[in-house]
Amino acid sequence: MKERETFTVEMAGIHRDLRLFEVAPGLRIALLNILGDTELVDACAAALAAKTSHIDYDVIVTAESKSIPLAHEMAVKTKKPYVVLRKSYKFYMGEAIEARTNSITTGATQSLFLDEKDHLLMQGKRVLILDDVISTGSTLEGMRSIIAQAGAKVVAEAAICTEGDSDQWNGIISLAHLPLFKD
Repeated sequence: MKERETFTVEMAGIHRDLRLFEVAPGLRIALLNILGDTELVDACAAALAAKTSHIDYDVIVTAESKSIPLAHEMAVKTKKPYVVLRKSYKFYMGEAIEARTNSITTGATQSLFLDEKDHLLMQGKRVLILDDVISTGSTLEGMRSIIAQAGAKVVAEAAICTEGDSDQWNGIISLAHLPLFKD
């Protein structure tokens, strides 16, 4: 296996060495993958719950898939429900709401879907958007679009990390910032 260069970051008092991956010619990102990292998920959920405790929101919304354990743990800690916007449509989702996004990690256009049952849960509610990493803002825009279509209101946006131009993410509640690595 190829040894990769890493970037060390601290999130909620925990250090991780994130491997660098090329996402475009001459552009690499430090990849945060929280799946299976229960120590990091628990610490980050607690830290984000504390940082958002002054915000009046009804439901947490995240996008499939890496941020699901974070949303679940934060929901447990805050006693708020959470909704996952799915990346593919399933028949049991009924009359789903859809938005299209461009992901830096997949390099392709993808869709987000809000299940019909979750649409009913969100109508008229105040929403906290939660993600693992906010990089280009494309997924964030897709989530905002779905929330507006569902008749809900975004009251705050939070992530473990922001990435890229830090000035672009002043309104995001986060625990750390990841630079982009240009060769």
